[in-house]
Amino acid sequence: MSSRRSRSMQSGSSRITEDQITDLVSKLQRLIPEFRNRRSDKVSASKVLQETCNYIRSLQREVGDLSERLSELLGSLETDSDQASIIRSLLM
Repeated sequence: MSSRRSRSMQSGSSRITEDQITDLVSKLQRLIPEFRNRRSDKVSASKVLQETCNYIRSLQREVGDLSERLSELLGSLETDSDQASIIRSLLM
């Protein structure tokens, strides 16, 4: 990081330090499946952030798919059935 950028980060008390950024990127790296099983810790911060975004998008798609499947399941159950009541109560 350039010295000018380092100074500007240190000038405000609410600014995050380079060490904090490194720590946060390292924590993200451990959470992302693509990096979790790698032997090398040498991954650029930009790659970690890019893969984090990709992982979040895939999780959003998965949530959407599961929501759709759940809606189909609830639609196929009788409205007054015990199963439908149990599922609805779990969702509340």
